Amino acid sequence: MRRLFPLFCLGFLSACQPALEADYVIENGKVFIGDNTDSKPYVVAITGEEITYIGAPKDINAKHRIDASGLYVIPGFIDPHTHSLNELTHKNADLRSNKNYQFQGVTTVVNGNDGFGEPGIKAQAQAMEASGIGTNTAFFIGHGALRKSVMGGDKRPPSATELEEMKSQISKDMDAGALGLSTGLFYAPGSFSETPEIIELAKVAGHHGGIYDSHIRDEATYNIGLEAAVAEVIEISRQADIPANIAHIKALGVDVWGKSEPIIRTIENARHEGLNITADQYPWRASGTRISNALIPRWVKAGTENDYMGRLNDPEVLPRIKTETTENLRKRGGPEAVLITQDKFNWQNKTLGQIAEANNLSPVDMAIEIARKGDARIASFNMNPDDIHAFMQQPWVMTSSDGSTGHPRKYASYPKKYQDYVLKEGLMPIESFFYKSSGLVADTFNLCERGYLKTGYFADIAIIEPLGFKAMADFQNPEELSAGVVHLFVNGVPVIKNQESTNELPGRFVPRCEKENEHVE
Repeated sequence: MRRLFPLFCLGFLSACQPALEADYVIENGKVFIGDNTDSKPYVVAITGEEITYIGAPKDINAKHRIDASGLYVIPGFIDPHTHSLNELTHKNADLRSNKNYQFQGVTTVVNGNDGFGEPGIKAQAQAMEASGIGTNTAFFIGHGALRKSVMGGDKRPPSATELEEMKSQISKDMDAGALGLSTGLFYAPGSFSETPEIIELAKVAGHHGGIYDSHIRDEATYNIGLEAAVAEVIEISRQADIPANIAHIKALGVDVWGKSEPIIRTIENARHEGLNITADQYPWRASGTRISNALIPRWVKAGTENDYMGRLNDPEVLPRIKTETTENLRKRGGPEAVLITQDKFNWQNKTLGQIAEANNLSPVDMAIEIARKGDARIASFNMNPDDIHAFMQQPWVMTSSDGSTGHPRKYASYPKKYQDYVLKEGLMPIESFFYKSSGLVADTFNLCERGYLKTGYFADIAIIEPLGFKAMADFQNPEELSAGVVHLFVNGVPVIKNQESTNELPGRFVPRCEKENEHVE
């Protein structure tokens, strides 16, 4: 009988092994791995910061058990395009918790987009982790911020010395774990750069295994046009030998409505060529920026703030500014399509047309006056639903928020896309939405052990209500927390429990994955 006992154990191995010990076990839920496959009746065990088991139900001794009956268990979302540094670096711990993203199911946010990422990410990361943050964060090196630190606001190509200084800083930040180089070629001072400058800088990021992420030079017909701006990204990818992501892809304004089809065809051709071109997209018809960025001609901003204000008040220059601002306003859809979302005066939730009428000014004169008085954030209703749908259905387009103050996308992008485009319109299966919001992002931006529910991965996990996951924010009430996230774990720590914040701050700096071929000539 003793000789038969080992064979008995081999046949029923699980019965002979001790039960797995865990801090948390999540059971009875529909588990989505994050890999674009349907749900599975798995259990998930968390020990410390890691997922230590995911699979068929088994004997697990856990300190805490979560019954996820009727709920979806999914990877925490990774937002590839945010502007959340003000919150993550704030002295107020409640703001550092990043609740507006947590309640959307987001566990990792990317910062430094649109060329705004300040150089020196190592010190920034250390400071945030020391203070405590509620979500993880990763960083881009921002071309605009870097260029400004080296060249000021000059509208000219860099000297050889200046170019080398920028390359050196990019190399340092890539060694510190940056995702890659981001540009805001529509904004000053990034708009003052020419393509060869970007190629040379992107080569450095690509050599370190990074990605090039770009707010392209034109999403409409402001300068080179949407199609030429997309072609520029592709050429930078080709010449610099670097993957490239088009930030918040869109066809902005009446002049380019319907351009999604040729843009998609261009990107598909580049991908068939072997280039790794991707995009992210937020699910709103309205973009968000500032009056000055949307309407004031870019050349007016060259140089210092005094130079900028001097031009706005120069009676000889003003007629040209008004002519070009008039055309920019037309491209945006007119004064009633521009909604003020944040300002220093009593303009919020009013259109540019309403404010102009109240001040007895033309919309163009009002826009220039707003720029003189310190600017204002706007939501600009400038996108066509057909283009939004076309971009959203592409397998290489991820979910993002591009969250900005006063726009509901900062509080509600993920549940809005889920409710409007997945449940109501059926543009994609549920598992594809989860994949485009987690695994695809982790793969695209080289984030190791994130984005999927797998053994050994960090326990960034959301548990949501299938029908109750909803956007509560809108343009009249842009700062309402979303509903339907029942539980949320960041690095194995619950930050939302039974739909209530725990006020824990377990977030970390997430560096780019190191690859075997990095630094190899």
